[in-house]
Amino acid sequence: MAEPLAIETRSLTRSFGSRLAVDRLELKVLRGTICGFLGPNGAGKTTTIRLLLGLLKATAGSIFIEGEAFTPRRRPLLRGIGAVVEGPSLYPHLTGEENLEVTRRLRGVSASHIADVLALVDLRADAHLLVRAYSTGMRQRLALAVALLARPRLLLLDEPANGLDPSGIRDLRLLLKRMSREQGITVFVSSHALAEVEQVADDVGIIDRGCLLYQGPLR
Repeated sequence: MAEPLAIETRSLTRSFGSRLAVDRLELKVLRGTICGFLGPNGAGKTTTIRLLLGLLKATAGSIFIEGEAFTPRRRPLLRGIGAVVEGPSLYPHLTGEENLEVTRRLRGVSASHIADVLALVDLRADAHLLVRAYSTGMRQRLALAVALLARPRLLLLDEPANGLDPSGIRDLRLLLKRMSREQGITVFVSSHALAEVEQVADDVGIIDRGCLLYQGPLR
C-alpha cells in the first residue's frame, strides 16, 4: 500500500522567460514528517513554495495536496495549509493578540484557537505587547501562530531561521519538532543551512538551479 503523501508534484515546472526556475520537480512529502528543502540562494526553493500555495501558476506539471489535485479552481484545499513565506507579514502597530484576532476573523475560526496557538509558540506572556516591540524571534513565532490559527494539516516555511540568533534558532527547532510530534502537522521547511535542517528533518530534498538532485531519508 502506498504511503500517504501530504505533498506530491509531478514534472512541476515554472519558467520566467527563458530561465527555468523549477525544472520538472518530482517531490514526495510524507504526512506527519518534517521535510527539509535544501539548496543555495536562487535554487528555486521559494518559487516551489509559491507554486504549492497557488501564488504562482505552473508553466507545466501538476500538484497534489493530501492526495487531491490542486488547481487555481480548487483553492479550498489551501484551508488545510499554513505558511510563512519571505518573512513574517504582521501589523507592527497592533499587539500580538490583535494580529491573531485579525486573521481569526478573516479565516472564520473559533476565538478559542488564539489561546491555543499562543501557548503552542510560547507567546502568552507577551501577547499584549505591540509587535513593534517584539524581537525577531518573537515575530517569527507570532507568524507561525498566525499560520497555525486555522489548525492546518500542512505547514510551509520559507527560510524561517533567517535573522534569528542562536537562541531563536534553537527555539524554532524545538517548536517545529513539537508541532510535528504532538500535533501531527506535516512541516515542509526550506533552508540553505544543512547543519540546521539535519537537526529537525526526517527527510530532505536537495534542489539546485531548479532541479531536484536528491530526496529521501536524512541518513
